[in-house]
Amino acid sequence: MNMTPVCPFVKAARPDDNNASKKSGENSIKHQVESDNKVKKEVNDSGSASPKCPFGYDSQTFKIGPLSCMVCQALLFDTSKCVPCSHVFCKACISRFKDCPLCGADIVKIEPDANLQDVVDRFIEGHARIKRSVSSDKGETVAESKQVIYEDVSLERGSFLVQQAMRAFRAQNLESAKSRLSLCAEDIRDQLEKDGNTSELCSQLGAVLGMLGDCCRAMGDASSAVSYFEESVRFLSKLPKDDLEITHTLSVSLNKIGDLKYYNGDLQAARSYYFKSLNVRRDVVKNSSNVPSQVLDVAVSLAKVADVDRNIGDEKLATDGFQEAIDMLESLMLSSEASGLEHRRQSVLDFLRSQLPDKEQAEPTV
Repeated sequence: MNMTPVCPFVKAARPDDNNASKKSGENSIKHQVESDNKVKKEVNDSGSASPKCPFGYDSQTFKIGPLSCMVCQALLFDTSKCVPCSHVFCKACISRFKDCPLCGADIVKIEPDANLQDVVDRFIEGHARIKRSVSSDKGETVAESKQVIYEDVSLERGSFLVQQAMRAFRAQNLESAKSRLSLCAEDIRDQLEKDGNTSELCSQLGAVLGMLGDCCRAMGDASSAVSYFEESVRFLSKLPKDDLEITHTLSVSLNKIGDLKYYNGDLQAARSYYFKSLNVRRDVVKNSSNVPSQVLDVAVSLAKVADVDRNIGDEKLATDGFQEAIDMLESLMLSSEASGLEHRRQSVLDFLRSQLPDKEQAEPTV
């Protein structure tokens, strides 16, 4: 399964989650007002500036600069230099080529570039953490009380690290992705120690831990993947269940643990996690029955539980689960705003019908 493409530091409702969008908008407005008041206060106390990166690397810009690998387009990781052309790339990226992707020269050998990697590491360590004094046009330093602070903004830094990790992950540079996400998780843990288990921080850490689980899973490290997913579940379980995006992420993490247990042959454990995910999704539907994506999620969870039931020999329970999911999807009415979900609904429905004996398949509704 691919890494979740939504950055956990930017709250984004799912396409048809109207209530979630409204709540997210309200929270954004409240957060913006609080931020504006904070900025006004800081302006009175000191010079202030947005935490902009001098190289242009920020969460809103797709920047490929002197510290980027031209293959994965993320910041260099395990930097390696081609001989004889001297172009640099991530080791995992350039190892796939016999000719330099930039100039086409034959690659005689690949050498580590420790000096450049040290520059990249120091850049990452300082990103969004720089503090410096204001200098006047004459080169004079203003008094300490007028210090410009490029704040240690967890949202900006977190977005940046996740952005780099997602680029590396898409390019199959998994060690790079894991490294950036580990730094991000470390930052959030440090913030948790200072501020306590706030909903925002727990949500961010839960999502990042889930991404780390995806990395380990793609690397074939099932044990570490389960550990990350379980820790993700622990943090996400601390949060209120009225946020649809959080409950969706929680249920997905539970399903991913179930998948790993399933493929490892531990069917009872797999069913336990699938069933926990199903319960999370059922609870959401009770309060958001008008959100089609949530109904689809319940149907998928019913199918997962039913599949395990069949594999452990309980055909009656499996058939009942598949039929319940079919009934839910056949009665699901999609509005024009949610029409994009029709393909997924039909795909899941076709699978569910294929799991029933011919005599028990429900007739398609007109």
